[in-house]
Amino acid sequence: MPEQLWFTEILNRWFGAAVTSLLQTLGIHPKHPQAPIPNSMAMEILVCLFLITLFLLVRSRLSVDKPGPLQHMFEGAVGFVDGQSREIIGPHSESHTGFLVTLGLFILFCNLIGLIPGFESPTALPVVPLGCAIVAFCYYQVQGFKHAGPKYLLHFAGPMPALAPLMIPIEIISHLARVLSLTIRLYANMFAGDMVTLVFFSLVPLGVPIAFLGLHIGVSLLQTYIFILLTTVYLAGAVAEEH
Repeated sequence: MPEQLWFTEILNRWFGAAVTSLLQTLGIHPKHPQAPIPNSMAMEILVCLFLITLFLLVRSRLSVDKPGPLQHMFEGAVGFVDGQSREIIGPHSESHTGFLVTLGLFILFCNLIGLIPGFESPTALPVVPLGCAIVAFCYYQVQGFKHAGPKYLLHFAGPMPALAPLMIPIEIISHLARVLSLTIRLYANMFAGDMVTLVFFSLVPLGVPIAFLGLHIGVSLLQTYIFILLTTVYLAGAVAEEH
């Protein structure tokens, strides 16, 4: 049995048998049938539940005359992402703001949840950053086809038809490398941040680890920003008018 966080243990106790049965029906045999839900998945579920609750709370308290602090905070986040995407993508970027904000909030809270005792950051494991990178990759590819139709494939052929045999494999490798780049950057920084914080908490007095907690928060914010910035850049390339 793997080591389980208390929330993971609850999920496996309630839903473990059903999840194992579903996986076996699909031909997937979990390594630990009694605990098929890993800590990373449990933390993602918890973050999703928290965000849904937060969104419903903000929606229920929306006000034009007297907006509350939570509404101000969300409006600031949406405004920041919308302004950045407008500068990078162009005036037709509004339709992508919701996706970018949601992805950014999910990554940010996955980064920060490890600061709470009894939890761990799922982004400190490679599978979660990989999942986020694949979502970003699929989204901008779908938007590219949605924007330009089959002509989007010309993007992979390069500027000259004669160079297509050379450019197509290069472009495919380049796009797949984006997934690897997004994954490694987020995973490596969050893993290192968690390890540094854990080591200093075990070795030195309380004051110094608190400073490293502040550093961890800063790294979490920075890595979220970089992930969303790069996703926006890739999205801008996919929906560029010249396609």
